[in-house]
Amino acid sequence: MNKQTYPRRRWLSVLGLLGIGAWLNPVLVFAKKPEAMEVIAKIVGSQVPKDGRVKLVIPPLVENGNLVVLKVSVESPMTAQDYVKAIHVIAEGNPLPNIFSAFFTPRSGTANITTRVRLAETQRVWAIAQMNDGSFWQGYAETLVTLSACTEAI
Repeated sequence: MNKQTYPRRRWLSVLGLLGIGAWLNPVLVFAKKPEAMEVIAKIVGSQVPKDGRVKLVIPPLVENGNLVVLKVSVESPMTAQDYVKAIHVIAEGNPLPNIFSAFFTPRSGTANITTRVRLAETQRVWAIAQMNDGSFWQGYAETLVTLSACTEAI
C-alpha cells in the first residue's frame, strides 16, 4: 500500500462522515456556534424544524445591545386541534443562547410576543415554534449590534 494513499483515504472518509453527519441532523448546520446548536438540538430532538409560519422581527441595525425590541408571531388558528405550545428564542452570539421560552394554550388566542432582549454581538436570532402535533417551525433574523451587551466589566 502506498504511504500517501492512506492519509488521503482517511481524510476522505472523515470528510464523508462529516457530510453524512450534517445530512443526518441538518438542524445542527443552521446555527453557527456550538452552544446554539446544542440548545436547538435539545429543543427539537431528532426532528428537523420546517421553514415558515414563524415571523421574527428584529431591527437589522442596533446601536446598543442592552435593549433590543424583538417581535415573534406564529401563524396558527389557536384551536384545540391546532395551536402553538411554545416559542423558543435562541441568540447564537450570547453567552447563554437560550434567551427565553414562552408557552401557550388554545385559550391564549394568538401566538404573538413582543419583548426586549439583550444581545452580546452581531448575530442571527432564531425563533422555533413547537406545535401541539409535535412539529417544529422556525424563523430567524440577523442583526448588527454596534455596542454589545452581556459583556463582563473587568
